[in-house]
Amino acid sequence: MRPRLVFLLLALGCAQAATPPSTAPSRSRYPGNLAAARPLTHAERTNFTETSRYSDVVQFVDSLRLLGAKIHIGSIGKTSEGRDIPFIVASRPLVETPQEAKRLQRPIVYVQANIHAGEVEGKEALQSILRDLLFDDHTNVLDSVVLIAVPIYNADGNERFAPQERNRTEQNGPPLVGTRANAQGLDLNRDYIKAEAPETVASLRMFRTWDPDVFVDLHTTDGSYHGYALTYAATLNPAARFTLPYTRDTMLVELRQRMLERHGFLVFDYGNFPREQGAPTAWETYDSRPRFGTNYYGLRGRISVLSEAYSHDPFVRRVASTYDFVSELLSYVASNADDITDLSRQADTRTTGWGNDPRSAPTIPIRSTIASVRSGPVRVEEILQMGDTVRYEAGLRRGIKRTGGVRSVDMPIYDRFAPALSVPMPYAYAFARDVGDSAVQRLVMHGIIVEELSQPADANVASFTVDSTSTAAQPFQRHLERHITGSWGTPSPRTLPVGTLVVRTGQPLGILAMYLLEPSSDDGFVDWNVLDPWANARTFPVVRIMQPVQARLRPTP
Repeated sequence: MRPRLVFLLLALGCAQAATPPSTAPSRSRYPGNLAAARPLTHAERTNFTETSRYSDVVQFVDSLRLLGAKIHIGSIGKTSEGRDIPFIVASRPLVETPQEAKRLQRPIVYVQANIHAGEVEGKEALQSILRDLLFDDHTNVLDSVVLIAVPIYNADGNERFAPQERNRTEQNGPPLVGTRANAQGLDLNRDYIKAEAPETVASLRMFRTWDPDVFVDLHTTDGSYHGYALTYAATLNPAARFTLPYTRDTMLVELRQRMLERHGFLVFDYGNFPREQGAPTAWETYDSRPRFGTNYYGLRGRISVLSEAYSHDPFVRRVASTYDFVSELLSYVASNADDITDLSRQADTRTTGWGNDPRSAPTIPIRSTIASVRSGPVRVEEILQMGDTVRYEAGLRRGIKRTGGVRSVDMPIYDRFAPALSVPMPYAYAFARDVGDSAVQRLVMHGIIVEELSQPADANVASFTVDSTSTAAQPFQRHLERHITGSWGTPSPRTLPVGTLVVRTGQPLGILAMYLLEPSSDDGFVDWNVLDPWANARTFPVVRIMQPVQARLRPTP
């Protein structure tokens, strides 16, 4: 039996599946019986005219425990300004450590909100979901999953409150919100590979220790006037071969149906209309590179889901659609718990097996390109160009007015990626210690096992010859991204000396290791300047070991 849903009834007819919700700009009223809900989030207390500050979230979580909720509260780490980033573990029975969670043999679901701190509905919805699950006396998802909630990931950005017109120009309230970037000016949803922000370092630590089976990242869309209350995506990277098909073609298809039938919310695969064309002529998803959290987590062999509420919906409706989507996702995982945990085990076992015997492994994509795989109807919201300078609604450009009308337009849908470059899986990568301090630190941070030769080893080794190297004309996230072209030579015998660092692909994160270390990867260590001291070398400093070797290895100190 599901917990009480304080968001079930909203205006605009969103409680009736037979009458799909309009995207009309009239404001929704929050009709839930808030007198029955304790504690209230800051958004609920203010009738959704305000969003929570950091202190509000901390106080809300403390109130859950004071009112008797059985939860474990911790900090994933500190921000650059010294704020603890809270996480809450909820399950029945309660677990407090990763070891206890694994002993339950249930899916671990990690839901993160507020990575872009101006996108506020995930923060509010996640708090409400926690409360409603914890104080529900009936059987619910907490009896079948371990939930880890991180409601205010970008805590520093959240505290940089400013008018929505400045911090979130294309969002329909609330009037004051935080910033997209963290206190260092970094976009945390572009940081998962280079891992420079303290928030990312803390997040990777949580991934290493808790190893969640499902990762959910809560956002709000930018810009396009479409006809969906929420859009979603699985990992887009084709190297996430174990969980991508199941997530995209089974799990999310079912959630789409449930959202309409149970809540009246129309949802769809994430996308936007091309801005440069000024008309809804195609539906295009975002980038497939693992710098983005949901793409990255797929490369760890786990399910990952992006949730994007519709920025032009009123704040209360965005909270409602996010609440219902996350609730249905948790319900789905609870009902299919064995399938979810089996996917995780299969990903680890098969990746390790391929690395131990590369002859059995398929090629692994390390670059990809968007592919039009289908054409179909996409809901387009109709807007009017008024020819004046009036701002008719928060989040709209001046002179633009929403009509509330929606039409379906047939157009190409670009929501999947195909491999542009795939490479064979080697037995291992190897490099000298003088290459490795920065690389090793990052590999270990991701959870990849790095070892060291304790005696010389004879190996069949391939080297990469660099033909050219170039950097981007403009900095991105404080980096001039680098691109290398070249080719791998024919493997030949070589004796690797004592102290050589070795990264075997025969480990659960072997595919991620390939993405980081391959010189032609579209989002690896080369791209993010980790190996820049060797950028002008004729031979790339990381080599492939192509066949299993008899070598004595020890963990890196």
